Amino acid sequence: MKKILILSVIAISIMACKDTKKSAQNGSKKIQIPQQEIHKELYGFWVGDFATAEEFEYEGDMNEAVKKLNINIKKITKDTVIAQSVVSGNSRPLIGKISENGTKISFVLNEPGTDKYDGKFEITLMGDTLIGKWNAYKTSLKWPEKEFKLVKKAFVYNSNLMLPTEADYIDWTDHKMVESLDTLEDGTVDSLGANTFYRSASEGIFKINASSTLLKEDDVKNLRKLDLQIIKNTIFARHGYAFKKQTLRNFFDPVEWYVPVKNNVDNDLTPIENKNVKLLDRFTNYAEDNYDTFGR
Repeated sequence: MKKILILSVIAISIMACKDTKKSAQNGSKKIQIPQQEIHKELYGFWVGDFATAEEFEYEGDMNEAVKKLNINIKKITKDTVIAQSVVSGNSRPLIGKISENGTKISFVLNEPGTDKYDGKFEITLMGDTLIGKWNAYKTSLKWPEKEFKLVKKAFVYNSNLMLPTEADYIDWTDHKMVESLDTLEDGTVDSLGANTFYRSASEGIFKINASSTLLKEDDVKNLRKLDLQIIKNTIFARHGYAFKKQTLRNFFDPVEWYVPVKNNVDNDLTPIENKNVKLLDRFTNYAEDNYDTFGR
């Protein structure tokens, strides 16, 4: 019995020593202090054109290849930069580093690589503009390198925002060919070739605001299908919806107030907007388009 008691005391002493040693080791560990955030003045949305070098040099009015890019800088520390890119309706997380050389600030930001269009952004702050290049990880893409110039822009929902009236809203992605015929003096019919007709919007898109006014059937029953689609998507554009469809990007990317922020705004719509979307969808199902010829 005495022997058992001695062994028990020894075992308890050994366990106590281990606990003491473990506590000492834990106490000696360094406490991890979160890194201080820097350059908070750069946080926010940076928006501008995203295109190849050749597309940037093109000065025409119908360059559909130029896209609108939004880089949202969320956090900067000495070792890490956390951001997000939004372009062509595609939202991707970014992580990278900041480097400073005197007054020069540069970033290298990487997309995850899980999407075939992912790549690396190399960015330099020049005055109030972020300029740089994006290189795709997949060099086999049609355009594996693009350039951008971004300025800081706040995003604020405003129900009164409207499309600029000086622009022409023509759907260059949807057309039909109509052959033109001419009857000659001898009665024969000669083909003059085919004309290309594109669907276009009417001035109704500048008069109807589906965010601020509850629409009635009489307001929309005589509109073209493209009118109804533009009025509906202007609601989404006011909320910062990032459009995937080329036609809609052609309409909204050039608009100064439009900032593509996220891929889903369904929960952001107001009760008026929700009702108007349902009305516009119902009439879109039966509306017709107007096609006309335009020079390209």
